[in-house]
Amino acid sequence: MSLPWDVFGVDATWMLLMAFLVALPCSQIGSFLVLRRMSLVGDAISHGVLPGIVLGFVFTGDLASPWLLVGAAVSGILVTLLVELIHRKSKVKQDAAIGIAFTTLFALGVLMLEFFTHGNVHLDASCVIEGQLDRVIYYPDWVLLGIAVPEPVVTMAALALCTMILIVVFYRALLMTSFDPGLSASFGFRPSWIHYGLVGFLSVIVVSAFQAVGAILVIALLILPAASAYLCTHRLKTMLVLAGVHAFLSSWLGLLLYAHLNAGLASAIVTAGMGLFLLAWLVGPVDGVLMKWLARQRAVAENQRDISKNVSERNE
Repeated sequence: MSLPWDVFGVDATWMLLMAFLVALPCSQIGSFLVLRRMSLVGDAISHGVLPGIVLGFVFTGDLASPWLLVGAAVSGILVTLLVELIHRKSKVKQDAAIGIAFTTLFALGVLMLEFFTHGNVHLDASCVIEGQLDRVIYYPDWVLLGIAVPEPVVTMAALALCTMILIVVFYRALLMTSFDPGLSASFGFRPSWIHYGLVGFLSVIVVSAFQAVGAILVIALLILPAASAYLCTHRLKTMLVLAGVHAFLSSWLGLLLYAHLNAGLASAIVTAGMGLFLLAWLVGPVDGVLMKWLARQRAVAENQRDISKNVSERNE
């Protein structure tokens, strides 16, 4: 298999870095989504942020404006509120409420796009499905410390750094509200505020990653690293570290697949991430299939030894 540097030269470095910087914040936020059983909410938000993006564009006229992120965050919170409203005020289950909320808001966003822009702004279907991760090298460069760095790499690096800082600052609150909201409230935390803050920042991450990997594949980056890490440990700090390692390895292996198969880079990264998940599912030290089988075999062997020991003691 050809190494990506043999095929793309120094451009492979920027593609790998961009892929990792997209996957890293997704993996960290995704860990809390998995623990809170909110994985489907990430799917809903990735589609439901469209109205906020459209409104941000209507007021600014710039697809690169930071106000699009603000509109997306508001839309993400609106999705969550709508899901909870439908679920709590009716007999509709949460999964059905999620389906109703995100499809409705996505359809509303499409209508708003056509009404306000009269079809002058076009959303490329391939961008929605696969993103443009492999085109990062064609964007304008920022010169940092004498090095020309593609603009999307700078943006995602800032977002990844912001994500890590927020997780460190609010780690205790996120930890307690993820496992026991009632107990966290007794310690003075506001579980609802933490919840909506997490959802709002998730919306920002989804929109930031949208152009790179598309609205569909970003869901895989939110769930696969966290789910793989959860099969290997049930300690949150270790889970966050392992999710970050998964993000890097899936980026690296995905770039190798991309260089060898000349396929979509984002799709290759998700495929590599799925391979790592299957590996964790098989040999994960906590919940891996093989580890559970070995534990059962040891338990059976110990029971047999205990039975044999009891029988021998009775015979004596």
